[in-house]
Amino acid sequence: MTRKTAVFDLDGTLIHTAPDLLDALNHSLASDGLAAVSQSGFGRALGSGGKAMIETAHRKQNRELTPEALERLYRLFLQHYSDNIPGKSQPYPGVLDALDRFDAAGYRLAICTNKTEAMAHKLIEGLGLRQRFGAICGVDTFMHCKPDPRHLLETIEMVSGDPSLSLMIGDSRTDIDTAKAAGIPVVAVDFGYTDEHVRAFEPSVIISHYDELTIHLADRLIAAGNGVGRP
Repeated sequence: MTRKTAVFDLDGTLIHTAPDLLDALNHSLASDGLAAVSQSGFGRALGSGGKAMIETAHRKQNRELTPEALERLYRLFLQHYSDNIPGKSQPYPGVLDALDRFDAAGYRLAICTNKTEAMAHKLIEGLGLRQRFGAICGVDTFMHCKPDPRHLLETIEMVSGDPSLSLMIGDSRTDIDTAKAAGIPVVAVDFGYTDEHVRAFEPSVIISHYDELTIHLADRLIAAGNGVGRP
């Protein structure tokens, strides 16, 4: 019998990586003479990716940014971030207990992230969590990435899962749109890195703490997705 699968986004969903992303961003900005940014004034933009973060910081400080400068700063950002993984990053409260619950219930666990596969592996391994996941699939694992549903579907395939028995957990419109396009129910956390509240993207369910991510909830969402009952 095919086991159920829970697929997690990484940054802003499983792991609070904001401190290290900000450190890398500020390292790159300093080389261009820009002032450092803080999470309170920038935090929700952290889910947009390194290049978009650099562009946003320049725009906020009314500084011009050429394509050449963007590429140079992005390389600095990536190098600093990679050199310091896992740094200050930590799993969100309740994550480890949730993973224990899903494992005990027989779920396969996987990660589907738009972080590079190498950086995702380095982060998860650095936090001692590698054995928890059957697959860690990054932006460069396949020929396509979120919000293309094939990124999620092929992640599920890598753990021998069945999309009809799967659930996605994410923090952004990208995650929600990906799951919807794949026909998979999606739980959105409301503490991640997105510039608009996740309710605007209409996920299946919204949670504010991993204590709310129960096996009962997951099973009900999967059953509802297959036309059995309602969540």
